[in-house]
Amino acid sequence: MPTSDTFGDEELNDAAAIEIVREGFPRGPFRAALFDFDGTLSLIRRGWQDVMIPMMVSHLAATPTEETEEQLRTVVEDFVARLTGRQTIYQMIQLADEVTRRGGKPCEPLDYKRQYHDRLWQQVGRRVASLREGVAQPAELSVPGSQALLVALTKRNIALYLASGTDLNYVQDEVDALAMTDHFAPHIYGALDDYKQFSKAKIIEQILGEMNVAGKNIVGFGDGYVEIEEVKRVGGLAIGVATNEETCQGVNQWKRRRLIEAGADIIVGDYRCLDELLKTIGA
Repeated sequence: MPTSDTFGDEELNDAAAIEIVREGFPRGPFRAALFDFDGTLSLIRRGWQDVMIPMMVSHLAATPTEETEEQLRTVVEDFVARLTGRQTIYQMIQLADEVTRRGGKPCEPLDYKRQYHDRLWQQVGRRVASLREGVAQPAELSVPGSQALLVALTKRNIALYLASGTDLNYVQDEVDALAMTDHFAPHIYGALDDYKQFSKAKIIEQILGEMNVAGKNIVGFGDGYVEIEEVKRVGGLAIGVATNEETCQGVNQWKRRRLIEAGADIIVGDYRCLDELLKTIGA
């Protein structure tokens, strides 16, 4: 069980490994668990960055900028990573701002979001259909060990909440396709057309109020900045999920570094380390 205080780039390649980044984290009892969805439980949208980033670079390259595509890609990768976990619209708002900053005329952020969803659905739709038709099994498109983790937390009377930056209708459909609805219903939340009405911070405040618990009684699982930062803000335990989504083996070092920067207490590559993980966090 490695412990990291320097946040270096040492490899954590053992799929069963748990990396403790910050000692002194809350160790239960936990009353609620907050999960991100894409990349934390679901692999249905695996590769979404490879759709979003090139789309954004192409829009920026069409402005009067003198930056190279490589330079633009660096800019886009930075803000996409920083905003991962928030509603998709925030990434599109940033894109519009970047177009304006370079002397271009931006589309409405909602138009950018529709373009992105249309492109992404070409691969996501096939995966959802394969699950519905029984061609693919939920375990094939989930982070390894996800179902076992949800079952274990439910058996321990820990209430499960899911909050995703993806639009709510897609989230509900994909949660159902992965046979996870029963674990979370009625606490499944996602992006809304009126985007100011949803945030992960609001869901956490809802948990604190509904369950009358302190922040230290919440454990959060996520692969983006937002859920990690918000769980830490209230004093909860933040577990960064740095899944290598392509191979489902070991840890994605790019994710790992950013999750540590966001404040993650623990890093895992997946949940095949379930027994050790539950023991480590006192659950």
